[in-house]
Amino acid sequence: MSGVAAGFWIIGALAGLGFLLAHLGVLDASAQRVLSCLAFFVASPALLVDVLSRTPFAQVVGHNLLVSASSVVITVAVYLAVVVPRWHPDLGEAVIGSLAAAYVNAGNLGIPIAAYVLGDVALMAPTLLLQLVCLTPLAMALMDVDALGRRPRPLETLLAVGRNPMTVCALAGVVMSLVGWRPPDLVMRPVEIVGGMAVPAMLLAFGVSLRLGPRPGASGSTGQIVTIVVCKLGVQPLAALALASALGLTGVHRLAAVVTAALPCAQNVFTHAVRYDRSVLLARDAVLVTTLVSLPVIAVVAVLAH
Repeated sequence: MSGVAAGFWIIGALAGLGFLLAHLGVLDASAQRVLSCLAFFVASPALLVDVLSRTPFAQVVGHNLLVSASSVVITVAVYLAVVVPRWHPDLGEAVIGSLAAAYVNAGNLGIPIAAYVLGDVALMAPTLLLQLVCLTPLAMALMDVDALGRRPRPLETLLAVGRNPMTVCALAGVVMSLVGWRPPDLVMRPVEIVGGMAVPAMLLAFGVSLRLGPRPGASGSTGQIVTIVVCKLGVQPLAALALASALGLTGVHRLAAVVTAALPCAQNVFTHAVRYDRSVLLARDAVLVTTLVSLPVIAVVAVLAH
């Protein structure tokens, strides 16, 4: 389980650094927003182009992708079925909550786990592809619609999608992968360097929020947090296990599908919440609690999947 430990150490160290810098007064509340905006508008789009353009498209389209997509749909459906009748969230709040319940930390936790536990980083590619190409653009389009405050006309929706850097860069990366072409290294090397800022910027902003924002649980959304944790670490991995069994997945492919579904909520959700000023504390607490609780869950589902 060294990959799991390495992934958790990275998260804890960088978030802890953000907490410390905020405590010492090096970073203030405005720095949290600057870091989140840098990650959203610059670093994450660069990371999307870099990762997706290097991922062979045909390699990730298969049963594992189907399991990942289906488990997300089931988890979001369960979350909304519980949350909507009880808390009546608006569109933006529902999107952030749904992401918190089903968007896994496939980057700085999933990749180390794939490398050191599963033995092949490519096993994380189906989930990365699903999240970066489908879930992120869809969620950002819905958040842009929510920001308008009314039902948009079709042209407005298309323009909103086209203005979102995450969506544009995800699609650009997929096109490069499909046609088998990448710009020369002279162009892509700066893109890779900028993309490398994405995860550190997200985690530093997260740490600043923990120090300067209200204490965890102060948002009054304990019920929704519990629902998110149950969906993220209970419904999603169990759905993935059932689907993988139904499709006849065995060995490392079955293990990868189930362990990936048991990963905690990704820091990207907190970044999106800050960007659109929707359910920021809910997203922050969801990332924190699911990360703390996920380690024993990952160990249990790994045993079940063997």
